[in-house]
Amino acid sequence: MEGSVNELAEYRLTRAKEMLSASKGNLEIGQYKTSLNRSYYAVFHAMRSANALKGFDSSKHSGVIAFFTKEYLKTEILDRKLAVIIKDSSLCREKSDYDDFYVAGKTEAEEQLKNAEYFVQEVEKYVRR
Repeated sequence: MEGSVNELAEYRLTRAKEMLSASKGNLEIGQYKTSLNRSYYAVFHAMRSANALKGFDSSKHSGVIAFFTKEYLKTEILDRKLAVIIKDSSLCREKSDYDDFYVAGKTEAEEQLKNAEYFVQEVEKYVRR
């Protein structure tokens, strides 16, 4: 039996929080690139959580981001400023995952974690309304 969209949204929100915890753990042991990756995935799973409420998912990150932006930010259901967090976390993840010579720093990882925590918190408020 399939669960409801609310159950799916909650499951994805749980995944987002797991990614926040992983990001924090990686930050604490100096694995800044991995921390940046996990912060991005916290944001990503939070977006998927909200998107589930509207019955949408995508196999592509760009699809998840585009739908979330169109449905939640452009309509101002959620604060448009969240778009900056999406953009920054995505860029940091891409650099840390794919640029062989990219050096991630502690300050950057701390900032991305803080932003991801805020993002997940804002989406959680919406999902649980």
